[in-house]
Amino acid sequence: MTNFYFSFFFGLYPYICLTIFVLGTLIRYDREQYSWRASSSQLLADKGLKVGNIMFHIGVIFIFFGHLVGLLTPHALYENFITAEQKQLLAIIAGGIAGIIGFIGLTILVFRRLFVERIRATSSKSDIAVVVIFWVQITLGLITIPYSLSHKDATLMLNLSEWAQHILTFRSGAAEYIVETDWIFQVHLILGMTIFLLFPFTRLVHILSAPVRYTWRPYQVVRSRYSRR
Repeated sequence: MTNFYFSFFFGLYPYICLTIFVLGTLIRYDREQYSWRASSSQLLADKGLKVGNIMFHIGVIFIFFGHLVGLLTPHALYENFITAEQKQLLAIIAGGIAGIIGFIGLTILVFRRLFVERIRATSSKSDIAVVVIFWVQITLGLITIPYSLSHKDATLMLNLSEWAQHILTFRSGAAEYIVETDWIFQVHLILGMTIFLLFPFTRLVHILSAPVRYTWRPYQVVRSRYSRR
């Protein structure tokens, strides 16, 4: 039973999530472009939205790219510049700061979504599920910090990196790197993969439509229909 658990969740489940993530996103973009958005709740109640939104997005962006670089950078590329132990400590400090910022911001957004009546009434089940899942995921990430500090030789970090790199390069034996990890990391990984699984079916798709071109587009000239007197 234990072997099936590790083989499924850390050997097969990642590919299920990635396949649904890619295909589901492409199909939704092709067939339901008008649903490709994240509806704002500012008109319903703007108290706390700006602070919560900014803090959450700053935190989650740093967390995402930190995980991306940390997990997918082969040890051989940085071992001449920094030790694995130093890299782990850097990840703990930077990730901890970003996690706290994201946690505070997301807590504000979760409170708005669940306890502000007008926002709750206009929220879909998926809207509520997304913010709650992200809140749980960031909380789990913060809880992993003491566990990481107890593995000062960076073996845990290296095993997690090897697992991620084995998955993305389609090498066998990826699940073996997770067998000795603490339960909190396993839950964190499973929930993280589940977010990719849910991505095409929720408001998260708006991530792929960031208004980057707004930074260099010309100013829009707005003229009144009626001349001023």
